[in-house]
Parts: sequence; C-alpha cells; structure tokens
Amino acid sequence: MDNNTYVVIMAGGIGSRFWPYSRTNYPKQFHDVLGIGESMLQMTANRFADICPPENVFVVTNKDYKALVQEQLPHLSDNQILLEPVGRNTAPCIAYASYKIAQLNPKANLVVTPSDHVVLKQDVFTSVIKEAVAAAAKDEILITLGITPSRPDTGYGYIQYIDDEATKVKKVKTFTEKPNLELAKMFLDSGDFVWNSGIFIWSVQSILKAFQQQLSEISEIFDEGVAHMNGPQEQNFITKAYSQCRNISIDYGIMEKVDNVYVLLADIGWSDLGTWNSLYTINDKDVNGNVVDGEVMLYDTRDCIIKTPKNRLVVLQGLQDYIVAEYDNVLMVCKKDEEQKVKEFMADAKSRKGPDYI
Repeated sequence: MDNNTYVVIMAGGIGSRFWPYSRTNYPKQFHDVLGIGESMLQMTANRFADICPPENVFVVTNKDYKALVQEQLPHLSDNQILLEPVGRNTAPCIAYASYKIAQLNPKANLVVTPSDHVVLKQDVFTSVIKEAVAAAAKDEILITLGITPSRPDTGYGYIQYIDDEATKVKKVKTFTEKPNLELAKMFLDSGDFVWNSGIFIWSVQSILKAFQQQLSEISEIFDEGVAHMNGPQEQNFITKAYSQCRNISIDYGIMEKVDNVYVLLADIGWSDLGTWNSLYTINDKDVNGNVVDGEVMLYDTRDCIIKTPKNRLVVLQGLQDYIVAEYDNVLMVCKKDEEQKVKEFMADAKSRKGPDYI
C-alpha cells in the first residue's frame, strides 16, 4: 500500500436527477441505493481499502452534510472531512482538496472520485487504479478512466484517444464534455470514443500546475490561503475563497484545454448511477423486466423501476416503462424515456409547493 496515494471523494451534490429519492437534506450518496446495506458513500470509501491507508481518504462535501459523513464514515478525522460553504462544481472542490493535501505531502498522488458511482469488478478496479497512480507518479500527466460507451448518452464527457498499442495509458486526442445527442450518436457510431468516468488520477503537483495555467483565478484564490490549510483558520479561509470562486467543472476548466491528458481504458463494471434509468440498467429484473424495491404487488406491469417505502403496500396495474418512486412526502410516476424531466419536476415542486418537497 502506497503512503503517497490519497483519495478525494466528492460528496457534495444533491442528485437532482434522482429526485424524489435524493433530497436536499439527504442526497443519494448517503442512501443505500442498491439495497445491500451500504450507502453509496460507504461503498466508495471501501473501494479503496487496498489502495491507500484510511488516513489518506478525504471527503469533500457541503457543510450541511458533515454529520451524515461522520455517521457513515466514523473513522475519518475532522481534518479528513472538507466542508464546502456552497456548491461551486468540481473545479473549486478539487482545488480545495489538492491545496490541502499538498501541504500534508508534496509528493502525493491523488485519485479523485465521485461518491455515487458503482464499480462491480473490485479486483480489476484496484489493479487499474494502482497502474494509473504509478503512471501519474512517473510523468506529469492527468489521467481519467475511460469506459466503453453502451448508448449515445448526453450526460457524459467523451474521449477520443490515440491508440498506441505499446502502452495502456493512452494520450487523449479530443475531450468533449457532454455533447448534444446528434454529436453523441456520431461518437458512438465511430467507435473511436470512450466515456469519461469522472474518476481522475494525477500527482498533486501536476494538477496544481494545471490550475495555475488554465484556471489561474482559482489558483490565485487558494494560493492566498496556503498558510491556513490544515489549521484552525482553514474553514474561515474556505468560506471566503468559495465566495470568490466561479462555478466551473474540472472538465470544462482544465481537461478540455490541456495537452497532457491521458486515458486508461477500464472494464470495471462501472455505472455513475446518475439517473433512474442507470439504476434500472444495473439491477436484476423479474420475469417481466421490472426492478422492484419495496412492498409491491404488480399486475400487467412490465419494464418498470419501482422504489417505494417498505412499510407501504403499493399495487400497480397496467404500467409499462415507468418510474414509480416514493420517498418521504413525495410520490413520482414518470415515463422512463422522459426521465430528463425529473429535474424539472423538482424545480417546479420547489417553486410551487415550497422547500419541504425537495
């Protein structure tokens, strides 16, 4: 196990595409989405048990979720839980963690991962991450794991790489973040593109240099607070820093612009579980193609995903290709092929019915 390897888990989002199960006060990363006795956050942290020491795992989350992180990962110290005063997307989040860890260990190599992804092939994942860390420690490169696409999804970044058979870590030719549907179809048909998994590997010095070159306004903000990192004034500084940072992703801010991005193809049984359809895809189905989690009776119902409270009997008849989801005080019934409207439903519920429903 490498003491220079650090893991940064990004756990601050509210998972609006997973509403009503994912709520502002209890986002999906803290739920046992798969019904296996572990939350998404716990699954993510446990995934790195053979990759780095537990004291090298850091979680970046919203300040409102500190207690949830402490409850689910009680072995973390307060210094391992990085509290964002407000969401500013992934670039400020990664900058915060990178500057903090650089002060602890200038030789650190970072694995940055979302908290809500599924990896079904654990042994392969461990091997791939160790291979990527070794490559990032050796050269000044930024690595992302690439996943073979199964559909023209507009929610992912797409990577075209130079297929050099001499190395597994391949130089990226183009990096396109969240294309429109027509472009995504072209990428899929070409066979030359993979999905960006959103799991990144780099040395802390490489990513700090990339910030200085591509997002200098963010690096200048954090440069001012280096002396406060890992000290009693850190949180005060972060509150000020985030008020000055713009909302921008690491993909748009850095990965699309630099010329030292590489991809490592990874068949790790990956899903980002960003939507109801993604949860439907990876789950076991009954004989009628339904995914059911709850106390449910079905009649003439096919190809649906149903997630309801265990203490409520739900009877459904005559549905096909629907999402039926109930959590707390909200029940949603939506066509599976129109799940992009879920974020719209959530926004409308907030504006029409108030914050209690989001």
